[in-house]
Formats: sequence, C-alpha cells, structure tokens
Amino acid sequence: MADLNPQAKQMADESMVRNLEAQARAIWPQEMPLFKRYRLPAKPQILDAGCGTGELASRLAELFPTARVLGINIIDAHLELARSRYARLGARLHFEHQSVFELKIPDRSFDLTVCRHVIHSIPHPEKVIGELVRVTRSGGYLHLIAEDYGMLHFQRGASLDPTAFWNAVPKAFAAGTGTDLFIGRNIFSILAEMKLEEVTVEYIVVDTLRTPRETFATLIEAWRDGYAPIDRRADSDHQGIGRCVL
Repeated sequence: MADLNPQAKQMADESMVRNLEAQARAIWPQEMPLFKRYRLPAKPQILDAGCGTGELASRLAELFPTARVLGINIIDAHLELARSRYARLGARLHFEHQSVFELKIPDRSFDLTVCRHVIHSIPHPEKVIGELVRVTRSGGYLHLIAEDYGMLHFQRGASLDPTAFWNAVPKAFAAGTGTDLFIGRNIFSILAEMKLEEVTVEYIVVDTLRTPRETFATLIEAWRDGYAPIDRRADSDHQGIGRCVL
C-alpha cells in the first residue's frame, strides 16, 4: 500500500499552523450556516476527523454548546497545540491521536462526522470515507469538504499567467503522491455508491470579495512557505512560479 500520508513533511511544517488558522477564518462564515441546518439531537456527539490544530472542532463546540466533540489527527504537535488553545472548553472538546484509515471507534457513534480538507491529500479516499460512514449513526450527518484544484483561479498578471501552472502541476503532484487533487468533482459519485440516505453538494467560494485580503494573503504565504522552498539554482522566473504553487 502506498504511503498513507504522502504530505507528512508539509503537514508537520510550522506554516501549516498558519494555514489552518487562516483557512478556518476564510471558510467558517459560509460554512457555519450549513452546520446550523443539521437537525442534531439535544446533546450531539461530533467527530472532527483530521482536525489539525482544532480550529474547526473548537468552533463546533462553541456553535453546539451541549455537544461533545472529538478531534482526531496523527500529528502530535498539532494535537498538543489544540489542547492548549482550547482548554477553556473543558471535557466537551477532546483530542486524540488516531488515523482516519482505521478509526478506533465503535460503529454508529456520532450524530455529526466532519472531515474537511483531508481526502484530497491522501490515497485511498474511499476507504477513509467508508470509515467515516461506519462511525456515523443512522440519521446522522457526514460533512465533507472535498477540494478540487481544478477550481483554483488566479488573475493573469502583466508578466505571469498562472493558468498553465494550475492546469499542469496538480495533476503531476497527484500522480506522484497517489492522491486525487480533483476529488471535489468526484465526491458525489463516491458517496452515491455508498447508498446513503441523501447526498447534497454545496459550494464554498473563497475569494477577495468574500474573504478579507489579509486572510487571503496569509493563506497564500503559508502555502508558499510549506510547499515551495526556493531552488537557488533556478532563475528568477522559475522561482516566481514555484513560490505561487500553493
């Protein structure tokens, strides 16, 4: 089986902490109303699978004040940071080291199972989704953010047009890591094959009209720092393209 965490180095980099924080700030205003639509029981059990530094898990604990939220991740440094940042939420928010490929959780444990920004970055996403379905109760909700790098659009500059870059590089990166960076367009079919009661698709748009420019800049800088180290041997044009990678 291929490496189950092909982006381990990037995920553990300090830039990912900045990335996750800015990502949550950018997306939460549009995502929160989606969570509010779910008809959860009075004291819901919630799982955040691939919780990172706890940005979303903490928001869910605050949005649903009677809920108990479990966040799982495989990067211990991120888990420790989450525990220290959100200790104020007490026993209602708990973090554990677990792999999304093999959850140490009984069947049908959660009313709401959340997995955001994960399945595009790992191989065998169907296996992971199957695990998430397994631990979700009948009548519960599985909430996914499935990224699609084919939906990334950047304005053409005076001397640089990123279009060709985004058409070519995600395909090569996915091929080299055994992942699907375009899974967003395939996720409906994957879920439909699992015979779930209902599958719906919503779109979240992150751009400089809906997101503060400072937040957007933090995202781009964090991607750059984690994924695009400067190659001193490259000429300035190649460095410029490399620093726009992610």
